[in-house]
Amino acid sequence: MFNKKAEKPEAPVSSARVDTLIGKQTELQGDIHFAGGLHIDGKVKGKIIATSDESAVLSVSESGSIEGDVRVPHVNLNGTVQGDVHASQRLQLSAKARVNGNVYYKLIEMAGGATVNGQMVHEDAEKVEAITHQRPKVVSTTTDERELVTERKPAASGSS
Repeated sequence: MFNKKAEKPEAPVSSARVDTLIGKQTELQGDIHFAGGLHIDGKVKGKIIATSDESAVLSVSESGSIEGDVRVPHVNLNGTVQGDVHASQRLQLSAKARVNGNVYYKLIEMAGGATVNGQMVHEDAEKVEAITHQRPKVVSTTTDERELVTERKPAASGSS
């Protein structure tokens, strides 16, 4: 009874540690590729991309803004994004969140006051996997018609 260690519940993604911080007075121009946790209080002009880390988290505070597309598994947004947001795991839009672009998500939580000016598209993991491993190919037929055929891309080997 007294010797048992209390099991700690797994911390929610929203409280993940921050490995990289872009401060309120900082403006960064260029794409950011990161792993772990990235918190933005300042301004970023460029894409935000999580490297192959499914637990990567992007949090954008009320003062933070991004001009570019976002591709991160877990996104906690309370600032502004001018571009598409691709959250392959979870997207949390707080009351002051503003997205001017399309939103692609697996699981979404949206507070009152948050706005999205674009399409909201639910994507499950199987669909995302299928899309990333296929590419369209135009094949000519004998009657001068064209048909669209989907062809599998070979899996990438090694690092890019």
